[in-house]
Parts: sequence; C-alpha cells; structure tokens
Amino acid sequence: MIFSTHVLHPEVTARLSAMGDYRVASAPTAAAILAEGTGAEVIVVRTDVPPAYFTAATGLRAAVRHGAGLDMIPMADATAAGVIVANVPGVNAATVAEYAIFAAIALRRQFRAMDHALRDRGWAAGRAFADTGRDLGGATLGILGFGNIGQALHRMALGLGMPVLAHTRRPDTLPAGVGARSLDALVAEADVLVVCCPLTAETRGIISAARIAAMKPDAVLINVARGPLVDTAALTAALQAGHLAGAALDVFDVQPLPADSPLFALPQVILTPHAAGITADSMWRMGMGAADEVARILAGGLPLNFCNPDVLPAYRARFPG
Repeated sequence: MIFSTHVLHPEVTARLSAMGDYRVASAPTAAAILAEGTGAEVIVVRTDVPPAYFTAATGLRAAVRHGAGLDMIPMADATAAGVIVANVPGVNAATVAEYAIFAAIALRRQFRAMDHALRDRGWAAGRAFADTGRDLGGATLGILGFGNIGQALHRMALGLGMPVLAHTRRPDTLPAGVGARSLDALVAEADVLVVCCPLTAETRGIISAARIAAMKPDAVLINVARGPLVDTAALTAALQAGHLAGAALDVFDVQPLPADSPLFALPQVILTPHAAGITADSMWRMGMGAADEVARILAGGLPLNFCNPDVLPAYRARFPG
C-alpha cells in the first residue's frame, strides 16, 4: 500500500494509483495516520507523522516528504525503525521566492492599507498611502538561509536592482555580489529580511527580541520557513509599537493560527495559511517528484534524495532482496 497524509494533485494521484493500492488519510491527523496507514510500504508526508507510526508500520519501507522540510518526519524514529526518508528539495523554491518578493512589494507600498482605505473611505484616502510607499529597487534584501529558496530570491532580487546580503553556515559558497554577514549585522542592515532557513534546535528562536529590536524601524520581516524561528511575541509587540513597517507571515508557532491571535488586529501584517510554496504548478512538481521517489523505492532501488543514508544497513536487513 502507498499511503498519503493528504489528497495530492490529480495527475499524481493517478500515477501513484497505477503503482498499487493507493490510499489517502481521512484526515491529516496523527490518529488517522495510526489508524489507517500502518499497512503501508511507503507513506507520502504532508503533515506531522507521530513517532509511534514507525514502530506500528512494520512493513514500511520509506517516508517520502512531499516537499523539502523534514521537520514533519521524526528522523531518529524513522532511522531506528530501519525506514528510508526521502524528500523533494527545490521544486517549489521559486514559488516561495515569488511570494516573498510579492510580500515585500505589498508591504513597502502599503497595498493592504491602501486597498482598505479606498474601499472604506474613498479614492483620496486610498491614494494618500502612495506618498509614503517605498520602491523595492534599491532596498537591501537580507536573506537568512541561502538554500534553494535563498538562491531563487537572490536571482529575482538582481532583476529588481536590490543589493543582497545573506547569512549562511557556508559563507564561502555565496555567489559573487552577495554580501556575507553575521546574523546580527544582517538584521541591522536589511530593509527587507526574509527568513528561509530550516528549523533546528540551533535555529529555534533565532530571530529573537533583541534582533527584532535591532532591525531598522522602517524594515519589513517576511517568514516563509517555520514559525518558531521568530519570537512571535516580540515581533507582535514591535509591530504594535510601530517598530518595523510591517511583516508577512506564512508560518506560525501554532498552526492553524488561533482565532484570538493579536496578529489579526495588525493592519501592517500580511497573514497566509502556510501557502507560500503552494500553487497548482508547484504541487504538480512536488507530487511528481515524490512519485518518482516512491517508484524507485518500490522497484527495489534507493531514492535520489536520500535523507538518512545511515539507515541503509538496517533497511537492507529488513528488506534483503
């Protein structure tokens, strides 16, 4: 059985169905995954998988992430159970980068406030926001994390005439024209700060209250990575106090975002439901990439994007053929 935590693109569904018994969870919850998916040979992952699943699913060969981020898969548990983990990196990087560029323009030009003023108070009220809007060209882009998304952002920023700075674990790999910065220097110099690094024990809370306070008062912050990278309480307080021109948040500490979140009351904040990387086009690419990996594994091969290669001896012991 091939088990998916979510409904996938129709063409991907057809392809996986042609490989064998394909089933989709009745809900994207731990309870449904444990109740319905333990007979799977491969699970396609778009939500958090409970650690207990990997001991319960005794015939499981692989967990294939429908996307890049691995925080939805408890890697230690998968590896301990002799289960391969694969992902599909990079296929929605340009989609996420487009979102970040759109958000930066919308925040700097105050489109949300302009739209509301025009609808509620008329032409002149909306037009007044144009006088205080700012161009994106010439603004300094700060990129935290220079993986596939950061690289796509850099390419787009070049076309807009934005100076680009970045903080990464490997500053020696940055392309010519990208200024390497310490994290503290990056947050202090950026007009637009985009958070696009992985969530790890080391990066949790990396955009702290002190770093938010060090940002320019007219800067904007865009988080397209994971909510816990940013101190949400400190960011909310800074926005309420008028420090920062705005923020665009696609990810949150708790998802779905609670209805009583104070972020909903902030007019200079763009909120989206973890959708920066989702379009019909990117979902097709991610789904087909995941299906490619499923096909390789079911045919007895190894995935192209093998995330836990140290599992191989245990995997071979479980599936010696």
